Amino acid sequence: MSNKKKKKLTNSKNNNIQSKTNDVSNVDLIASATETTDEKTTQNQLKNAEKADKKLKTQAKKDAQSKQKNKKTKKEKSTPKLVKKVKETTSELKKVTWPSFKVVVKKTGVVLTVVLVFGLVLFGIDRLLAWLFEMLTSSIAV
Repeated sequence: MSNKKKKKLTNSKNNNIQSKTNDVSNVDLIASATETTDEKTTQNQLKNAEKADKKLKTQAKKDAQSKQKNKKTKKEKSTPKLVKKVKETTSELKKVTWPSFKVVVKKTGVVLTVVLVFGLVLFGIDRLLAWLFEMLTSSIAV
């Protein structure tokens, strides 16, 4: 082979080697870049997970404290229920407009009169039906 051909071969081999090393170095750079972004992402995820864990723990503590307070207040509130009901009833009775004694007597008289009249009407209907029944049974017996 001639010298020119040998030089061309060595140059082309050198170029191939350089391009391969460049490719390898580029791959290494890309890999390291993705590793750093992956590391940053995982670090951010870990931080977010830790924050969420702290929030859950504090929420659990608050829930436990509120449950304890509710238990205490339920025990305290169990006896005054009757007292509370009596107070509410008393306050409602104060709001009522009570009629005067004369009005009460008049309305009681009206109610008694209506009851007496209906009683007499029902008594009369009962006596009439009894008399009719007696007439029917006596005429069949003969």
